[in-house]
Amino acid sequence: MSYKVSIKRLAEKEMDCLPPIIHKRISNKILSLSINPRPKGHTKLTTSEGYRIRIGSYRVLYTIDDRAKHVLIYSVGHRKEIYRRRQWE
Repeated sequence: MSYKVSIKRLAEKEMDCLPPIIHKRISNKILSLSINPRPKGHTKLTTSEGYRIRIGSYRVLYTIDDRAKHVLIYSVGHRKEIYRRRQWE
């Protein structure tokens, strides 16, 4: 019952700007979404479609397609900045 996880190009660019230690922590958490796309502590977003998970001060925003068993990561960033950006660029 594993899901396919893909990352939008914008989210990849956001991750490339992160410090290496943070990048590794976020990468591990993203990979774990393939096993459980709704881990403990996930939150459904109210202002847009999708979910969010916390990794320290950073957030990963994503959508889940249960029929296709697909998780799409569309934004990664610091909690102070991530909600100010346009989500679906």
